Amino acid sequence: MVSNNQSSCPKCGGQLKYYDSVKRIVRTKRRATKKVIIRRLKCTGCGCLHRELPSFLLPYKQYETEVILGVIEGLISSETLGFEDYPCEMTMIRWRTSLKLQALL
Repeated sequence: MVSNNQSSCPKCGGQLKYYDSVKRIVRTKRRATKKVIIRRLKCTGCGCLHRELPSFLLPYKQYETEVILGVIEGLISSETLGFEDYPCEMTMIRWRTSLKLQALL
């Protein structure tokens, strides 16, 4: 995963070139979902493919960063209006206890 406007490979430092695009479903508050286009970039050095994620997405997560941060900071719970059953309580517990995710933030 690379951030927007990054032009070098995080593995080898080679130049990244546009390869193709993929659609990704993003889950937001109040059960809304939207599709976003994610660019894939290929390293000219090692040949690895990297996805260019916008700031409102985290790697390997379907939910917006705003929703995940709200859960971790305790602003969103299963009783919060608009979030009653979405995301589920087990997902929220996993986010709160995940040291790996907190290190990303």
